[in-house]
Amino acid sequence: MKIPYYPGCTLHERALDFDVSARECAKTLGVELEELPIWTCCGAVFPLVTDSVMEILAPVRNLAYASREGDKLVTLCSFCYHVLKRANRTIRTDPEKAEKANLFLRADTEAREEIESYTREDYTGQVEVIHFLEMLRDLVGYEAVAKKVRRKLKDLRVAPYYGCMLLRPKKEMEFDDPEQPSIFEEFLETLGCDVVDFPMKTECCGGFQIVSDEDLAIACSRNVVSSAIKRGADVIVTTCPLCRYNLDKKQEEMAKEVRGFRKIPVIYFTQLLGIALGIDGEHIDFTDNYVDPRPVLAEKSLL
Repeated sequence: MKIPYYPGCTLHERALDFDVSARECAKTLGVELEELPIWTCCGAVFPLVTDSVMEILAPVRNLAYASREGDKLVTLCSFCYHVLKRANRTIRTDPEKAEKANLFLRADTEAREEIESYTREDYTGQVEVIHFLEMLRDLVGYEAVAKKVRRKLKDLRVAPYYGCMLLRPKKEMEFDDPEQPSIFEEFLETLGCDVVDFPMKTECCGGFQIVSDEDLAIACSRNVVSSAIKRGADVIVTTCPLCRYNLDKKQEEMAKEVRGFRKIPVIYFTQLLGIALGIDGEHIDFTDNYVDPRPVLAEKSLL
């Protein structure tokens, strides 16, 4: 099974461990992620302005490229998924913006002959944007994933962290119930994990506040990390490079502010899946983690 794949800027440059582990896991499960031949940054943030189409042109351009490759587009990063999904919905539900966006895309095509074949027709929202987790559940099937598991993670207490970008706004994302989500828990149960439910699993980690107000971002992340630790988690798993950075790297500052603070590893869900599938260490790289998860995983006989 081949599916068009949008890695996005961060996975292409800074979160290579996320990208590499995902591609290898997909291959092991019989899925070939075909990176779009042409793609650009999605814009990272969905615009809040309602009277302009300029801000959605970046994601719509990528969706137009994807429409030449298939009717589905898989992505991993929570921010990319959020922006692409909402931009796609805008094109599907707002004819005026869709018309204007396509006018810009046609002008862009005329100026760049090398991408003419990717925008030959108007983009009307014909691509379905799906997250890697949705791909595992709906296209591969959790039952099929379970049959491929080589290492049950039954002794590992895992806290699934959704963050805010996957789930909200509910009517536009349609990913899961933002108050009581279950897709992540079902995925972890498929791997045999001891799933840890914790109150802050759908709360914001501070996001881009790390740029403008670092103290606020660290406080938000500390609340998430502390909540998972209090519930007895061994590791936190996430789907977002920025969340991973805030929750993992900023534990250095958290430890300075809170006496007796216990650090906890934060890893991508694809890395955990790779361990369960028995994928070798070359494709499951933890050298970029601030809090090294290898001692915990070795203690559980998972490495």
